[in-house]
Amino acid sequence: MRKIRYKKGRKASVSNLEYTGVYTGKATEMQLFVYNEQKVKEIQNISVAEFNEAKDLSLNNWLNIHGLNNVDLIKTLSENLQLNTIIVSDILNISRGTRLDELDDTLFFSIKSILPNENDDETILIEQISFLLKDNLIVSFQEKRGDFFTYIRERLRENTGIVRKKKVDYLLYLMLDSIIENFYITIENKENDIESLLLASKIADSPVIMEDIERLREVFHLLKRAIVPLRDALFTIKTIKEDDEFNCIEPSNYIFFGRLHQKAIELLEQIDYDMKTLDSATNFFYTAQNHKMNEVMKTLTVISSVFLPLTFIVGLYGMNFKNMPELHYKYGYFITLGVMLILVLLMLYYFKKKKWF
Repeated sequence: MRKIRYKKGRKASVSNLEYTGVYTGKATEMQLFVYNEQKVKEIQNISVAEFNEAKDLSLNNWLNIHGLNNVDLIKTLSENLQLNTIIVSDILNISRGTRLDELDDTLFFSIKSILPNENDDETILIEQISFLLKDNLIVSFQEKRGDFFTYIRERLRENTGIVRKKKVDYLLYLMLDSIIENFYITIENKENDIESLLLASKIADSPVIMEDIERLREVFHLLKRAIVPLRDALFTIKTIKEDDEFNCIEPSNYIFFGRLHQKAIELLEQIDYDMKTLDSATNFFYTAQNHKMNEVMKTLTVISSVFLPLTFIVGLYGMNFKNMPELHYKYGYFITLGVMLILVLLMLYYFKKKKWF
């Protein structure tokens, strides 16, 4: 059975900043959006120095970073933003799980994004994406270039919806919603495999079907481990409104994070349902195997029952006594064969009437 390809990164200390992921060959690139309801400015492949000049904290700013391999650039950027070293370490250390925290007026949110691998149906791709909210600035860190936020960029460019009317915390909501949609895509992709396995488990003879079931079960366990902490973090945002603990999120936007929390609950419920379906597939397989074994045992029992009286007759007349009745009878052999045939037919008729085979 092939394992889920989930490569965990190296562990690193807070004092030793280094990228611990597997996408070490990805170049680090930065993209900046500066926008409000009236205008938007987009700058591709921006440097840290250019970012310092181009950002406008009187407007909304979104800095998106692809690739974390250039640690020096990340460190320089963090110094410019006056980020806590703990936050920078968690951005680069992908072995950490989902985390939500606010340090020095900076909201930090780290999440695992999961997608099916288009090149290999048996694996899924896992990427850590981190977000920083500070003043009117949101910074997103992706391990590699992807199309998670393509439609969000289009909405900013075309001024579609309310994204340019809202602050950057609403942009965080949109990006989290996009990542959660990837979970739906992954689950839907794997549910097609479940449906096939459920049908195959009813007719399959090979134990290979159990390997496929266990492989899928491992995928759903992985999905569940990624969603549960996300659900808890979203619940924290959803229920913190009265305390105003997170200064970076406007009270009017808490309702959007409540929607994400509900989506996370729906995902977990769907995963539980799918895992129960896998249990049903397992039960189908073992039930089918037991049924086939029972049929084999039934056939062998019928054969043994038919030959039992025949063996008795043959054994009886095979004894070497001189004065056995019918021993010297002219038609004794043929009568014995006839009696044995009649016994076989009567027994088969009786078994058939009882529906024993």
